[in-house]
Amino acid sequence: MADYVFAPPPVAALPVEGQEGLFPIRRVLCVGRNYAAHRREMGGDDRDPPFFFAKPADAVIGPGVDPAYPSRTKNLHHEIELVVALKAGGANVPVDKALDLVFGYAVGVDLTRRDLQNAAKDKGQPWDAGKGFDEAAPMSAVKPWSGPAPQGRIRLSVNGQTRQEATVDDMIWNVAEVISEASKLWRLAPGDLIFTGTPEGVGPLEPGDRVEGEVEGVGALAFTVAPAAAS
Repeated sequence: MADYVFAPPPVAALPVEGQEGLFPIRRVLCVGRNYAAHRREMGGDDRDPPFFFAKPADAVIGPGVDPAYPSRTKNLHHEIELVVALKAGGANVPVDKALDLVFGYAVGVDLTRRDLQNAAKDKGQPWDAGKGFDEAAPMSAVKPWSGPAPQGRIRLSVNGQTRQEATVDDMIWNVAEVISEASKLWRLAPGDLIFTGTPEGVGPLEPGDRVEGEVEGVGALAFTVAPAAAS
């Protein structure tokens, strides 16, 4: 067995509902603008092929962890999403076989430094600083699942006031299609997470804000935005 020049980092993982074992995270892919109303509020209105961006696995924080308000931003936004957790993988997976890859689902919030993301868009630069920062992906436990993908309500509130509310069935590209399209760009594998997009109503967060989100039948997620970490 190979030695390392220093100890490798721990494997990023999430708890699994009803099980003692953890779900190990390999990679985090995210779909942009996958709800029609959100696409319109962000400046688009077509069923274009889904586009993807990534977050590092160590951006994921599990239930009970409060993310710190990140550095270098004055416009942190929330984006509630259904997250797919894969138990199997492959390339060029047909839509009718895509759900066979699913281990379960979770609730996730794609935290976004919107000002940095918008500045990157204006310059034609990648979104990494806007999307892939520390603690940028709060998530619930993974709920094991078989059969058709969830279709129910998805909602998020801030300090008790509803900000985002829709149904998963409102997605432009459904879960099976999203998995299939991702598999045309990457060879998917067990441990991959896919954030499937957010409905309209994204908005700003401040330190101290209480965020509560849920996806019907899947689970709930709650956290308080902590003060910015000390330098």
